[in-house]
Amino acid sequence: MRKKEMLSHKKSLNILKKTNALLEGHFVLSSGLHSSKYIQCAKLLSFPNLANSICKSLAQKIKKKFKYIDLILAPAMGGVIIGYEIGKILKKETIFCERVNGKFTLRRGFNIKKGSKVLIIEDVITTGKSSLECVNLITRPGAKLVGFATIIDRSTKKSLKIKKEIISHMKIDVPTFKKNKLPDFLKNTPITVPGSRFIK
Repeated sequence: MRKKEMLSHKKSLNILKKTNALLEGHFVLSSGLHSSKYIQCAKLLSFPNLANSICKSLAQKIKKKFKYIDLILAPAMGGVIIGYEIGKILKKETIFCERVNGKFTLRRGFNIKKGSKVLIIEDVITTGKSSLECVNLITRPGAKLVGFATIIDRSTKKSLKIKKEIISHMKIDVPTFKKNKLPDFLKNTPITVPGSRFIK
């Protein structure tokens, strides 16, 4: 992808909204906090033709930042599809890890070789906890973590556990509020079940 083809923030938002990957309304997140935005990248990736330009744009950023990558590691489930797509574009081997008894593990014959340079990729990073759990799978066999990448970075300085720079296609601010401290505009907006409909 040439530089002039890089997607603008506005065009990216339009794609997210068109695929219902970014919903606006009043949502109760898994943390119990309330928000006016809800992000579900699986909806974006369920439309490969629309997600294609975003995947290419992220791949371009990754290629520019990291000169040497031997392997891409994606945590299941969210990272599996984007890991595959980025691996295809960059022509890199891509594997995923999955939880067994609550811990990320390599299965299905996947392994990480000593000395290999590994990139961790996810669809959305909020706290970075899942990505950090994957690091042990890289360092244990003597491989090297080159960095982290994601379609959407919705982290805040307060919530983010990752200390390294995150390469993202776009940064989206998702303000959250406690139930007893809702702003008026949220108090007056009915709660929407994520994925049920899009509120303009």
